This record gives sequence, C-alpha cells and structure tokens, in this order.
Amino acid sequence: MGDVLPFKKINPAAKAKGVTLCRSGFHKWVIESEKQFDVKQGKLVTAYQCSRCGKKKNTAL
Repeated sequence: MGDVLPFKKINPAAKAKGVTLCRSGFHKWVIESEKQFDVKQGKLVTAYQCSRCGKKKNTAL
C-alpha cells in the first residue's frame, strides 16, 4: 500500500485575503494599456485592471 500524505488545512483568513479587500473597494490597480485614444470621447484613455480580482476600469486624461 502507498504512503499516506497529511494535507494542511487552509485557514479562512488566508483563503479570502485578496477577495475581501476588493469587495471593500481596495483594488490593486495595474496599468493594462496606457494612452489609447478614444474616438467617441475625443480623449486619451488609460486602462487599468485589478491584479487580484480582474476588474477593469478606464480613466480619461
């Protein structure tokens, strides 16, 4: 018979670390693409994406 490996249980705080921050509005924004020109707005637009949850946002300069 094979060896039995013990599994370490993940505590709830470590499991939901980044998710609770994003749910509270504390996203970790990273620039996805910088200085794109938006034809409809007529402005330069920077696209951001949260590195934890994947949510995207755009800001016009």
